[in-house]
Amino acid sequence: MKFVDEVKITIASGHGGPGAVSFRRESFAPRGGPDGGDGGKGGDVIFRTSRHINSLVDYRNLKTYAAQNGQPGGKANCSGPNGEDMIMIVPEGSVIRSQDGEVLYDLTGIEEVTVLKGGRGGKGNTFFKTSVNQAPEHAQPGEEGESLDIILELKLIADVGIIGFPNAGKSTLISRISAAKPKIADYPFTTLTPQLGVVKVGDYSNFVVADIPGLIKGAHQGVGLGIMFLKHIERTSLFLHLVDVSGMSGRDPLQDYEDIQFELQKYDEMNQDKDGFFPLSSREQILVLNKTDLLPKDQIEKIKQQFKKKFGVDGYAISAVTGKQTQDLLVAVADKVLKSKEEM
Repeated sequence: MKFVDEVKITIASGHGGPGAVSFRRESFAPRGGPDGGDGGKGGDVIFRTSRHINSLVDYRNLKTYAAQNGQPGGKANCSGPNGEDMIMIVPEGSVIRSQDGEVLYDLTGIEEVTVLKGGRGGKGNTFFKTSVNQAPEHAQPGEEGESLDIILELKLIADVGIIGFPNAGKSTLISRISAAKPKIADYPFTTLTPQLGVVKVGDYSNFVVADIPGLIKGAHQGVGLGIMFLKHIERTSLFLHLVDVSGMSGRDPLQDYEDIQFELQKYDEMNQDKDGFFPLSSREQILVLNKTDLLPKDQIEKIKQQFKKKFGVDGYAISAVTGKQTQDLLVAVADKVLKSKEEM
């Protein structure tokens, strides 16, 4: 299934049905009287979240979604049927924004929300009967519904985001530590969509991890896959910054680390005025030195010391392929995730 994480659509609630103007005409009721019923209420537009879908692909083609209008009232004081609601099923973690980017609803942890109310049905002429007006010849029109142009955006809900250059081993790591099965190959941009995995540590602790693809030097200027997937780690409290230290890529591990930090800062600058945005570059990171199975011990220690000296960070040396030291890493991650949740 194609991964779609943002759509622009128009939603509209239903108009209320008009009330009826009607009078009794039975032979046994010579004086008759008004008997016009009320119009039905217009349908609401309701957003409902589901954990069983992970894309907005269902909203890619149709651009307008409207609830039904309420039906007119009838004679014999019969009310018109209410219009059916428009139920919009979206992935958990979706955000509804106005066209200018303002967050209207964040559906994280919310099962259902009514975004637009349908118009009220109009009163029939029976409602307007009084002691001085026994035969009212007017009824209310139905209340107009509402219409809204919105941006529907999906942000994956994950506790931990894995960042790093293509082929640093992000997909291999997430397949190692969870049941997720992303595509893995030895060429850039193997992963073209974010991947989610649930990681279980011990008997009780678990957390959700997301593999974010396509982040490279110059991404904020549109290089590679650009920063189109960075918004998916805006919710995460912790980053695993994966660096390939094997030398097989021909790149400098320290420069890779620095380049990714620069891209996070640039993303922050681009989004600093965005409603509710929390900078990515200021979030806690764990440095993970991957593919250490291809290096001797003394070389691994040398690289760790270089990172410590230049950036002041300690790194976990692992091999996602063999599983070497990954359990120690997971215990540390689980501990940090648990602490962040307790502080919320």
